Amino acid sequence: MKHLAEVNIARLKHDADDPRVAPFFNALDKINGIAERSEGFQWRYTDDSGNATDTQATDNPRVIINVSTWDSVESLETFVWGTIHRQFYQRREDWFDLMESMHFCMWWIEPGEEPTIDDALARLEHLNQHGDSDHAFGWSYVPQATRWRSAQCNNVAAE
Repeated sequence: MKHLAEVNIARLKHDADDPRVAPFFNALDKINGIAERSEGFQWRYTDDSGNATDTQATDNPRVIINVSTWDSVESLETFVWGTIHRQFYQRREDWFDLMESMHFCMWWIEPGEEPTIDDALARLEHLNQHGDSDHAFGWSYVPQATRWRSAQCNNVAAE
């Protein structure tokens, strides 16, 4: 059975050391700890920061990235909208700019696979250029995804 990989990028409204984004950064260890203890969690990309905040994924130093793998869509959904993570997701406008294109995508991987940052960004670019496909997709592409609908989320750049 395939596992699920996801990438999520975000552009900070302020530099990482700005007090206006401190609540986000101060919660990262807690949120990532919850993810790691969640049923179905497999792996997440980390750099020397212990998170992924030192990784410059694009030319813009305010863009941060998250890449993780899960055993199923349902396990990722439960983490995103069934834990305290949801409260931070709901506050994303406090810390992040609206992106001009999709900033989140998923794709299927073999169990144990750990996607690279380059692969994750390529999948996101593919989704932005071609829309949902088996190669890269958003929540609406997977019928087993139900929580995102009830969370009043949609699969557009304003997500």
